[in-house]
Amino acid sequence: MRDGVIILAVTACLMSCRAAGLEEAYDPLRVAETSGVRTVRLTARDAARARDLPVRVYLPARTNAAPVVLFSHGLGGSCENNPYLGSHWAARGYVAVFAQHPGSDETVWQDVPTQARRAAMARAASLENLKRRVADVAALLDTLTAWNGEPGHALSGRLDLTRIGMSGHSFGALTAQAVSGQRFPLGMLDATDPRIKAAVMMSPGAPRLGRAETAFGAVEIPWLLMTGTEDDSLISNADAASRRKVFAALPPGGHCELVLDGAEHSAFGDRALPGDRKPRNPNHHRAILALSTAFWDTHLRGDDAARAWLTGDGPRSVLEKADRWQRK
Repeated sequence: MRDGVIILAVTACLMSCRAAGLEEAYDPLRVAETSGVRTVRLTARDAARARDLPVRVYLPARTNAAPVVLFSHGLGGSCENNPYLGSHWAARGYVAVFAQHPGSDETVWQDVPTQARRAAMARAASLENLKRRVADVAALLDTLTAWNGEPGHALSGRLDLTRIGMSGHSFGALTAQAVSGQRFPLGMLDATDPRIKAAVMMSPGAPRLGRAETAFGAVEIPWLLMTGTEDDSLISNADAASRRKVFAALPPGGHCELVLDGAEHSAFGDRALPGDRKPRNPNHHRAILALSTAFWDTHLRGDDAARAWLTGDGPRSVLEKADRWQRK
């Protein structure tokens, strides 16, 4: 009886707070001081291609089935990259799965003389490696489905596979675009995966062949694109201007674009890169975390408060004056 009285009192208090406009405002940066996030390192085996895919999984504290967000690293990276993203997304209740793509990962430059690394990276930024990455995403989703149903597995029952988001940086952004609705000319690649419901691309890329409107004009799921005014590539001819062609070519449909003032290509990663010209701005990561989280909450959870924040004045509260934000 006493428990029932307490529950009624708490419910009455919450209703009173809502009525008085005192309900806690939505904040995509808010996490518990001790989130209980833990990481698990696994290997997904794609038997059809005899290919092993290392993954680092960030698990939220709660053990109920949670939405899943995949992340694809940039050229020369690994599943250990961008832990600031995985930790925050998991603290917000997502299972964040960071994949590693053999052939375009850190092995491209490791044990290569410094003067030869740029050429090695350029060779690895190939269509064949993009195709391998796209197949990696499909194989990983299949493996996650198997693990989710496997009794005793670390991911057993932890994944809500009806709510999957895809993300990536640089070559990982191209990977995310390919599996989330981009069209390619001449049957070059057909990789759209209907299991993916929303996507976040950091340093996206316009197509090398054909028009951006043809490549992105039929995208059916919401995309969030992030770039910077200094987001130029040392490996390809991609630059800040070409990256912005992606958003311009998308049809209306809940899409968003963030352009961080002064942000170089490395701003979305963990550290500065050789050739960087500007000091890193700590607010860039804060903005990236806030906007990506609000986007996931809106499109993977259907959170009305997140949608109101994302489509209202919320983004400006975490951005600096010269940063640009737009939706369509």
